[in-house]
Amino acid sequence: MKSVTKYQGKFLRVSLDYGRDPEGHAIERLVVHHGGSAVVLPVDRSGRVLLVRQYRMPAGKSLWELPAGRIDSGEKPLAAAKRELAEETGYRARDWKRLASFYASPGFLSEKMHLYVARDLVAGEAELEEDERVSSKWFSLALLSRWVDQGKIEDAKTLIGILAWRQSVSAQWSRKAV
Repeated sequence: MKSVTKYQGKFLRVSLDYGRDPEGHAIERLVVHHGGSAVVLPVDRSGRVLLVRQYRMPAGKSLWELPAGRIDSGEKPLAAAKRELAEETGYRARDWKRLASFYASPGFLSEKMHLYVARDLVAGEAELEEDERVSSKWFSLALLSRWVDQGKIEDAKTLIGILAWRQSVSAQWSRKAV
């Protein structure tokens, strides 16, 4: 495999990569290299989920999303999740559980996202970065499920988080009913 860097930024690198797939076919791809992200699904005692709303320039609009952010060099995914939750919402959590890890868009992006459920929350002050404009709001899982079904949640990490949490809650109820 050969890789030629085309752009090097503070948080990502773009390369033109040449290689072969497992069957020997030649592949040429532009690849965006990203160190990974931590995603947090904050759940309060009532089972509501906290989402943040922010403008996303590539989408051209504001989106409701789970709090998330990049994993800094040398940082573990859980540590990044804890930092991002505090920075974006002010909340800290006493109970953390890994829910899933997944690639954001593996056709051209190396970013792997690590999704955690945060419970037993304690409120605090958000510590937004200088260029962040974020608001937050609590939503019931029933409403978020309807929004997913209606296509109103357009952010992939948030879709995955809500669907995984919905499945987890459904499985818990099924086990209790037996």
